[in-house]
Amino acid sequence: MSHTLDATVATETVWQGCQRCGALIFQKRFVRDQRVCSECGWHGQLTAPQRIELLFDAGSVTPLPTPRFALVTPGFADTQPYPRRFDRAVDQTGLTEAVVCVSGTINGNPVIAAVMDFRFLAGSLGSATGELITLAAERALADRVPLLIVTASGGARMQEGLYSLMQMAKTSQALAALDEAGILTLSLITDPTYGGVAASFATLTDVIIAEPAARMGFAGRRVIEQTVRQKLPKGFQTAEFLLKRGLIDDIQPRSTLRATLARLLSVARQRKQDTDLPHVGPLITDPDRLANRAAWDHVRLARHTERPATSDYLHHALDGFYELRGDRAGEDCSAIVGGFGWLHGQPLVVIGTEKGRTMQERVSRNFGMASPAGYRKAARLMRVAAKLRLPIVTLIDTPGAYPGVIAEEQGQAIAIAENLRLMSTLRVPVVAVITGEGGSGGALALAVANRVYALENAVYSVISPEGCAAILWKTAEEAPRAAAALRVAAHELLRDGFVDGVIPEPAGGSHTDHPTRAAALLRASVGAALRELLELSPDELVEDRRVRFRGYGPITRDQLEAADD
Repeated sequence: MSHTLDATVATETVWQGCQRCGALIFQKRFVRDQRVCSECGWHGQLTAPQRIELLFDAGSVTPLPTPRFALVTPGFADTQPYPRRFDRAVDQTGLTEAVVCVSGTINGNPVIAAVMDFRFLAGSLGSATGELITLAAERALADRVPLLIVTASGGARMQEGLYSLMQMAKTSQALAALDEAGILTLSLITDPTYGGVAASFATLTDVIIAEPAARMGFAGRRVIEQTVRQKLPKGFQTAEFLLKRGLIDDIQPRSTLRATLARLLSVARQRKQDTDLPHVGPLITDPDRLANRAAWDHVRLARHTERPATSDYLHHALDGFYELRGDRAGEDCSAIVGGFGWLHGQPLVVIGTEKGRTMQERVSRNFGMASPAGYRKAARLMRVAAKLRLPIVTLIDTPGAYPGVIAEEQGQAIAIAENLRLMSTLRVPVVAVITGEGGSGGALALAVANRVYALENAVYSVISPEGCAAILWKTAEEAPRAAAALRVAAHELLRDGFVDGVIPEPAGGSHTDHPTRAAALLRASVGAALRELLELSPDELVEDRRVRFRGYGPITRDQLEAADD
């Protein structure tokens, strides 16, 4: 019986040791489990051919044409000449470069893929590597199908000097062309992904998924420690580290990757003609049909601790939801949740403020008060929606944007202002629903929409009743009086034209039957709005939104006198 610590040994070896936990793994089981340790879940490296076999439908794969490239800077030599290193990599791997590019399908969804192989000169980014990835992007552009990039790299290929460095710009340019064309791009980060690859095409895609514990960064751990002379924390640069800081969207074990990628790729396939959106919904547009209850009663119902949270509606009102995480700048605000959703066959982007249900959830979600990172995450997802021509639905339930010191240091006002401007320019349908509290600018930052609805017991206000009372009456006890003065109730919002319609709630409020009836009412109302808006052109959608908000101006004396007459 032979033992080894190498996860890529020949299958004749009976046992091998896990590189993370040291457990002995039966080789045949290791291969059957897609080279994942059955004891600790460590993911061993896969070759590019193994990765393609794992992800693609059998019989669907066609290699993309691979030109014969001359070796760049063949005179370079370290401990051995570069040509000798290169030829050895070719002999050992059977590949011609550090990336394999193919076309094929994943669960029937067409895709172009560029799959890197770490065995080939540590997956380094050379001029030919960059050229092949660029050609794959150009093929995706020509065929108008999504591009999937699977990364595994130590960084730029030093032996090719500045030719290697230029590949970062060239591949990034190719990704920009796909952005301009509205073509979906996906990255799968595998261990390791460093240097010029991480700082270019790997992190420029619409969605970034990583395998568990996969490491990604610009500089490697050893380089950082030697440069800054400090010990780095455990788990530094791992997928889990990156997810927590909003730098990637998701972590998926190898066993679920194929299904996850297929789900994401389906976003690019479904279009308006494939949907079954309803023609009409239960929306109330006549304020006289709504109960004229005291404003404070609405406030209390809007804040009811059992009222459905955004996560409840995502689960019960949609046909499916896939969460995307992070602002790509170092944070993931848990008070904002968003991602791809499906409604009556229509793919869309859903973004909402999330309060949570239990006290522990509410604390972790900051009671639905978003930080600047939350609004920047929302803006990122809106841009993805605009690129892919997907409608946007926002679900709003927040007392307001987070007012803390950190939020001010990070530019809360700027983040909200940027969202207001961005939403006014979006060339896709936008539907906003106030599901609970619509508090001030923190709510408006998600509500610059073509259609703005409120649930029957929702409230929408420039300031909380308590805040208004404290300022004007010097005591929060006058909050009911302030709520009435602020006209926060749904029937008043409809009468004053701040919402286009009111979605009815089950008797007693949405908290009485939210998994079924409340979600169904929201689903039908939003679906009917999307059917209507999807008939408008991008220019009409932008103009519709701008006319709407341009109309919120002062009432002239002539208008007031005409109303009195």
